[in-house]
Amino acid sequence: MNYIRNFKGWVASIVVLVVFILIKLFSSNDKEIVYQQSSGEKYTTFYNVQYKYADNLSDSIALLLDKFDYSLSPFNSESLLTAINNNDTTVKADNLLIDVLTISGQVYKATSGAFDPTISPLINAWGFGFKTGTLPTDTEIEKLRKLVGMDKITLTSDGKVLKTDNNITLNFSAIAKGYIVDLIAGYLESKGITDYLVNIGGEISCRGVNERGEEWRIGVDKPEESNIIGGDIETILKISDKSLATSGNYRKFKVEDNKKVWHIIDPRTGYPTQARVLSATVIANDCAIADAYATALMVLGVEKGMPLIEADSTLEALLICPGDTSQYKLHYSKGFEKYLK
Repeated sequence: MNYIRNFKGWVASIVVLVVFILIKLFSSNDKEIVYQQSSGEKYTTFYNVQYKYADNLSDSIALLLDKFDYSLSPFNSESLLTAINNNDTTVKADNLLIDVLTISGQVYKATSGAFDPTISPLINAWGFGFKTGTLPTDTEIEKLRKLVGMDKITLTSDGKVLKTDNNITLNFSAIAKGYIVDLIAGYLESKGITDYLVNIGGEISCRGVNERGEEWRIGVDKPEESNIIGGDIETILKISDKSLATSGNYRKFKVEDNKKVWHIIDPRTGYPTQARVLSATVIANDCAIADAYATALMVLGVEKGMPLIEADSTLEALLICPGDTSQYKLHYSKGFEKYLK
């Protein structure tokens, strides 16, 4: 009798174990790995994240966007960056701000100052920042130029941001979207995701393949004033395992005395850039780098900008300029052609 009871107990245990395994199998099958989407509006622009995963990660992505805003937004009165710009000496930079400062300093040096996050006083003077009004005089420009230059910023070992003049301010608008793209991409990869595209206002990082099992297709807009919301495409790129950013002159400008004043300011001169570039698209390993170099190329132009790109094996670029005999002329680096569809 003891043998029978033991046998029945053993059988019952096996049955319970099998049922448990079946329940786990069926419950795991309920979460099919599919392409998810997380999208919305942030920093006065749109964002869209596509990724192949069992769960939707929209809440976590939104938290990352908020974290970035609290650290690096010049429009958030409670951000670390605002406190630094207001000369709060008790504030220490967090990891995000340290990263962006470091990357900005590297690109500032590499581009001989064509990319410079201390340019805000000049942007404001020309009416493209917090302030609007009449155009600045030559004397005013010369005075403001003394407040511009990443060489006037020092990051101490304990995270303090020191400025040679309290009137110097930092604005990372020309690198911010690219950096948050990198943050989200890094988060997706930490979840083991190998197929994704992160797009924040046209700054993009993509890995793996799309839902059709193909390389991601990314359109480069025609640089036309009427193409405000995009959709009118100049060319399409096939890209994977890279990041991309585009900067353009054609959407942001103002008219003074019947003349257009473009929003890209040359930090080295204090005046709107004279380079005949309508848009610059850069492909790099990291989107923050691509974002910063795209802005720098708008300042440097083809003659000075393209040799800089060709000298760096991690960068490729496409510059769209006004054409002499046609509407546009495309200049691209030697390695860029492989991305053209």
